[in-house]
Amino acid sequence: MEVDQLSISRVLKLDSRHSTQDEEANSARIVGFEVTPKSIKHEIQWDYTNRLNVSTSNNSTRYMFEEGGVSLQEVYAGADIIFSYDVVYKLLLRLPYLSQQNGEVDGGGLMEQMPRITSFIFFFLLLITTATSAVAPRDFRRGDELQVKVNKLFSAKTLLPYDYYYLKNCRPPTIRDAAQNFGQVLRGDRTSVYTFHMREEQSCTVTCRIVLSAQDAKDFKEKIDDDYRAYMILDDLPVVVRRKSLDGSRSTVYQHGFEVGFKALYAGTDEVYSYYITNHLSFKVMYHRGEEANSARIVGFEVTPNSIKHEVQWDYTNRLNVSTCNNSTRYLFEEGGVSLQEVYAGADIIFSYDVVYKESEIEWASRWDAYLLINDGQIHWFSIANSLLIMLFFCGTVATIMIRTLRKGIASYDQLESKDEAHEEMGWKLLHGDVFRPPLNLEVVCACAGSGLQMLGTTLATMIFALLGCFSYFNHGWLMTAMVLLWLLMSFFGGYSSARLQKMFKTTDWKRSGLKTALLLPGIVLSVFFAVRTLIWGEMLSSGIPFGTVLALSILWFGVSGPLVFLGGYFGNRKTSIEALVETCKIPRKIPKQRWYLRPIFSILMAGILPFVSVLIEARFIQTYLLMNQLCFMFGFLLAIFVVLMILCAEIAVVFCYLQLCSEDYNWWWRAFLNGGSPAFYLFVYSVFFLFTKWEIIIRVCGIWYAGYIFIVLCAVLVVTGSVGFYACLWFVRMIYSSVKIE
Repeated sequence: MEVDQLSISRVLKLDSRHSTQDEEANSARIVGFEVTPKSIKHEIQWDYTNRLNVSTSNNSTRYMFEEGGVSLQEVYAGADIIFSYDVVYKLLLRLPYLSQQNGEVDGGGLMEQMPRITSFIFFFLLLITTATSAVAPRDFRRGDELQVKVNKLFSAKTLLPYDYYYLKNCRPPTIRDAAQNFGQVLRGDRTSVYTFHMREEQSCTVTCRIVLSAQDAKDFKEKIDDDYRAYMILDDLPVVVRRKSLDGSRSTVYQHGFEVGFKALYAGTDEVYSYYITNHLSFKVMYHRGEEANSARIVGFEVTPNSIKHEVQWDYTNRLNVSTCNNSTRYLFEEGGVSLQEVYAGADIIFSYDVVYKESEIEWASRWDAYLLINDGQIHWFSIANSLLIMLFFCGTVATIMIRTLRKGIASYDQLESKDEAHEEMGWKLLHGDVFRPPLNLEVVCACAGSGLQMLGTTLATMIFALLGCFSYFNHGWLMTAMVLLWLLMSFFGGYSSARLQKMFKTTDWKRSGLKTALLLPGIVLSVFFAVRTLIWGEMLSSGIPFGTVLALSILWFGVSGPLVFLGGYFGNRKTSIEALVETCKIPRKIPKQRWYLRPIFSILMAGILPFVSVLIEARFIQTYLLMNQLCFMFGFLLAIFVVLMILCAEIAVVFCYLQLCSEDYNWWWRAFLNGGSPAFYLFVYSVFFLFTKWEIIIRVCGIWYAGYIFIVLCAVLVVTGSVGFYACLWFVRMIYSSVKIE
């Protein structure tokens, strides 16, 4: 059966009005595809040749639908239905959604797509961070291989991390990075010689034999003096040493890592020490039976470090035989009948280990509970209560004073009858012609504000996602990986805010501010990061990352963050500019001499005291977590303190901005940013005090390492709190000058 000319029962319209002509005369590009579905009861006739003729399928069919003169095709048993379609093309001479009139975007344009773009970015953020941090329990069958990773050597005394293989420890044939995500790469996880088999106990097993040189013995003694501990990981669980609590209770505490050795005084002496190495490790792996009969999940990883002077013999085949390494070795330590292995030049040391397995009632989902016990929860609640009281008291005081003062000032200004009376007025009301004058280094101001919003979004997103459970505590390195991804994706909002702010001052070169947003503050932070990492790498420390990782970070910076900044800047420049509300005079107004307490340095120092006091207690804990590489999981406390800090910084920046305007000083842009960011200065002073009162900095590189990382954190605090204070002052200035009648 043939149909001569098909029209519409489903009108399929290939719409080329969303297409543009190519450079060649006879070519085009399809940029749109639309369809209009219809129902029509076709009239069927048979001609004299017994050929099907559909009289309602012709050139005028499409117009019949517009006029409404068609019968609908009903669905019933025996219905004879003809399916048809037609196609039309339409030429478009301009791109869709973009019509530029006076530099603005028309309705239905790109700006109407911004909510969709923002929603997509946030959905992508949630998807990526959840995917990177999610971890599923791993079931091990009897006999499955378990590979122990080694991480670093670290001391709470010096704060300086060393690579695990800095000391003359047993090494596998090939040392490889054992990282499964980007955070583990930065932390420096490595393979080791310790290999277990699930639920198959191992008696004393020799790993290697090492003869210490004079330099090796010196290195071990130095690390023992500095109380260095070794850190290992099995199935994303860090190794711990079980100890009794020192407070007299019978509770059990867990110490991360184990000591590389210990020292003791020689008998009869008061100053001469002998050093002993930890050369035998007794591992205990706790497991919980899985759903399958022969499977289990690891829920605990403990170690008991010991020192033993193994007895070495050679059999007739010239094969090494360690007579003290056998099935009864672990019982020798309980009985105390072992000789300790001393550290000295030429010492012949045998390293060994044994493994036992113990079934546990702890389920896999609760295996981190022992690591995450909060022993100082009351202190955190006290800190939050203290911060909230400070915030509420300050909010009430500021609101009462500001509202009464502003209402009185605006009412008196609006009641003036002549311009002469207006000129006799004093204070902020005289600055309407200068208050929106562009600041010095406008592009740098925009870059700082944009970078601040980028880091603010990164911090809030990280804490909120972690609080909602989108991140897993069980995935080693999850936090660092998520923060890097969030920082990259938030670059869009940094560029967007920077371009919008610059457009407020009628400048069109948004690309320069976008370039500074992408390079200025992030470049400083990453430069310090790379410099410190390179220095540590040169000192053979564990935080020194490989060159490939440095290259990957650089590619992410230039290849992802930079383009997202410019993409955000493009949309920000297309958005309608923020109105200045009042016209700026061509001739700047002369600023009178300021009183001593209104000068920049004094006001900036005063502005940071109250926000710093509100976060002082939590700042101590945060620094301890950062420097000790401990797990930070109290995101509820951190989020509450962070919100209080942002509110206080915004309020104090507004108060000092009002005092500055009342003294007829209209250069408030930089002062607003620095007033908001001033808590960073006090955090720096406290960090130095914290360093010299709590830890002993013995090696010069320790101070450089600490200073570098504290500088990175303080840069983040400066731009985040500074941008909050800046935008709070911008809102305040626009609000008060929009309330004044200016002719």
